[in-house]
Amino acid sequence: MRLADFDFELPRELVAERPVRPRDAARLLVVPPGEGRFADRGVRDLPALLRPGDLLVLNDTRVIPARLRGRRGDAAIELTLHKAEADGRWRAFAKPAKRLKPGQRILFAADFAAKVLEKDEGGEIVLDFGLDHAALIAQLERHGEMPLPPYIKRPKGGDAADRADYQTLYAAREGAVAAPTAGLHFTPELFAALEARGVGKSFVTLHVGAGTFLPVKTEDVSKHVMHAEWGEVSAAAAAAIAAARARGGRIVAVGTTSLRLLESAADAGGAVRAWAGETRLFITPGYRIRTADMLLTNFHLPRSTLFMLVAAFAGLDRMKSAYAHAIAQRYRFFSYGDACLLERAIPLASDA
Repeated sequence: MRLADFDFELPRELVAERPVRPRDAARLLVVPPGEGRFADRGVRDLPALLRPGDLLVLNDTRVIPARLRGRRGDAAIELTLHKAEADGRWRAFAKPAKRLKPGQRILFAADFAAKVLEKDEGGEIVLDFGLDHAALIAQLERHGEMPLPPYIKRPKGGDAADRADYQTLYAAREGAVAAPTAGLHFTPELFAALEARGVGKSFVTLHVGAGTFLPVKTEDVSKHVMHAEWGEVSAAAAAAIAAARARGGRIVAVGTTSLRLLESAADAGGAVRAWAGETRLFITPGYRIRTADMLLTNFHLPRSTLFMLVAAFAGLDRMKSAYAHAIAQRYRFFSYGDACLLERAIPLASDA
């Protein structure tokens, strides 16, 4: 497929700069399969849209303040960490990267610096902070900024409100440098209503990297290379998914990150196994979804890997129509925007 197949026009004013309050007051576009009519609902309607026995699968990664501003001599350097390599070592995107060289030192504060270990042709660098994980997280909490996507504008130094807003309420395992944004809509009240409805929940972990915001630069989509992200499906999560499936419940992936992880952990028959490791899985139309019946997700950038994923899940023409409807109805887009609930276009292998 060609990159142009995933393009659409989006008015800039529909890009959400701030989340709605409370979180579950966001709008929800329901997209049934086939030719079913779109339904304009709210996130608070989710319990009524799901059935007893259904299972939500949520990504419990925790976003770290991974954007740093430092100096190499007199030159200002902005860094966005995107993947942990080892204790104290991270891959990062640097701006500007042109004059950075291995061996140079970047100073962030009197007691906080990093050494450039490697630099590739694209400007990506490897940094050594010389700290163990806990000490590095503590320094990032003091000196870092939340790594908001580039389409959300903030003054230099960041915004204190984003420390809470750009984090799910159930975030537990530190390591993401981008939020699993579908999860930003959940509140304690919504979880309570879902529990009362008989809808279960299970947590998996995928540490979302800044590569999720990188544009696809190849017109031939198949030539795009995804950045690796680390994830884990515990034995308990795999068992909960299997139990839900056995009792006839639907698996509802909360966010594209949860879905990518489930697909990475599934065997050929679609059974999700306990799994841990790195995934570069790139889901585009033609890929057969094996694990989830429904997908709760936000509205994504045109020409992005995330829009390609939802097109694979629900059908490209169907998603173009859904996004056209959302634009006409003035839904709010991207990380702090509204959500949609998609039903799978093609039956799971186990259903066929």
